[in-house]
Amino acid sequence: MRFLVIFFCVILFASCDYFAVQEKRASTSEIVAIVGTEKLFREDLKDILPKTITKEDSLLLVKSYIQDWAIKKLLIKKAEKNNSLEALENINKLVQDYKESLLINNYKEELIKQQLDTIISPEEVENYYNFNKENFKLNEELLKLRYLHFDNNINDKKEIIKLFKSNDTEAAEQLEQMQLSFKKYQLNDSVWTQLDKILLKLPISKENLLKKTKFIQKQDSLGLYLVAVKDVLNRNDIAPLSYIEPTIKEMILHKRKIELIREIEKIIVKDATEKNNFKIY
Repeated sequence: MRFLVIFFCVILFASCDYFAVQEKRASTSEIVAIVGTEKLFREDLKDILPKTITKEDSLLLVKSYIQDWAIKKLLIKKAEKNNSLEALENINKLVQDYKESLLINNYKEELIKQQLDTIISPEEVENYYNFNKENFKLNEELLKLRYLHFDNNINDKKEIIKLFKSNDTEAAEQLEQMQLSFKKYQLNDSVWTQLDKILLKLPISKENLLKKTKFIQKQDSLGLYLVAVKDVLNRNDIAPLSYIEPTIKEMILHKRKIELIREIEKIIVKDATEKNNFKIY
């Protein structure tokens, strides 16, 4: 490997503290490794070491970094020699295209941050939902339900069951106060929940959960389960607005972004045309 001349003056750098001291009196012109015309400077190594590292590990890490750097440079030189001129031109074109895409996308993102209106009114969400309802069919089952899971030997078991069966607001408040006694619970049955998530928490069959059942009770070695299913939505039913609202907001914002970018592009072209920076022959 005639291009590789590595000299480990870096062995003097036995610790991170040494780098801090040396940095004050050494410049970046100090070379620690050379591959052909490529040079690795001491300054390039100052950020690779964690603050808390032993002297032995510090030396090993630096040696490994230099070795990897050298192998990379050698492979690049070999690759440049073994690729045809056409292949190298194609690679350069890809690199240029990628660079241009990054610049453009970064510029667009900055403009979007500055100019995009992110405020979405409830009316706009509702209108979008009503106009696109058929596009919001469910691919999963949803439930509105309440459930409790507690130990078999819990005190006041009968009282808890009685309170759970009741639809009374006062009963719900009493259960809320007792929540520390429950292993798992969900007492708000006004929110839609995915069936798959419920199946992971409760040993109740899918068939039973998909029925609008006022009360299900099941006991096993882990405790007692109480379930009340208020409402069910099946696959291919229209998703409720409350469930799909976050997705609708994302869709509205995405549409706004597209429209904003198109408007910016029109302005840029118009401005360039007026200043004779853009002409079509």
